[in-house]
Amino acid sequence: MGVSDRKEREKAELRTKILEAAKMLFLDKGFEKTSIRNIAEQIEYSPGTIYLYFKDKNELLFELHVEAFQALIIALSDIPIAEKAVERLEHMGNNYIKFAFENPELYNLMFIMEAPMETLECNNEIWDDGMKAFELLRYLVEDCQKEGYLSQYNLDDASLMIWSFVHGLVTLKSRKRLEMFAEDDQVSLERMMRAYKIFVENLKCSYEQPKP
Repeated sequence: MGVSDRKEREKAELRTKILEAAKMLFLDKGFEKTSIRNIAEQIEYSPGTIYLYFKDKNELLFELHVEAFQALIIALSDIPIAEKAVERLEHMGNNYIKFAFENPELYNLMFIMEAPMETLECNNEIWDDGMKAFELLRYLVEDCQKEGYLSQYNLDDASLMIWSFVHGLVTLKSRKRLEMFAEDDQVSLERMMRAYKIFVENLKCSYEQPKP
């Protein structure tokens, strides 16, 4: 490996280190109470070093959001294509639950942690990625409606209802509200999957023949 290659690798590693430190502090202290100096102290570099990579903490939060939503999009896209839409919907929901379960810090950053809206509003890419994730669900719900499921409901309303259900499950887990069951993580994951399966089975009960 040449000198230039090694330098590029070291830059990439430091950039990742900065992002990981920022994520940890944002979640621990909150966005407002975290400073560039705090992040620099965490990785034992000077604040000036961080400014070589990011112009401010807003940009750090933006980068973390983009990476998180891109990972979620990949997870939601990894579903079978040969089955009926309502069966694919169950797979997508399970993938969402698994993503949140396996990446609690990312999920908290995306949907739980409070951050001032002005921090993100100037970066439309975040909302683009968020909408891309929602559109994957929306397209699948539309296919379900073509099969007759949920066809009596507005497409966006039905999509939001499904998202709200899985979000509620994983938020209960992330906020430690499922500890009342006194079970280990794997059993807890299986319980969430079963709850979602019941939800989908009830959607099937809403079957309505498509209008001619």
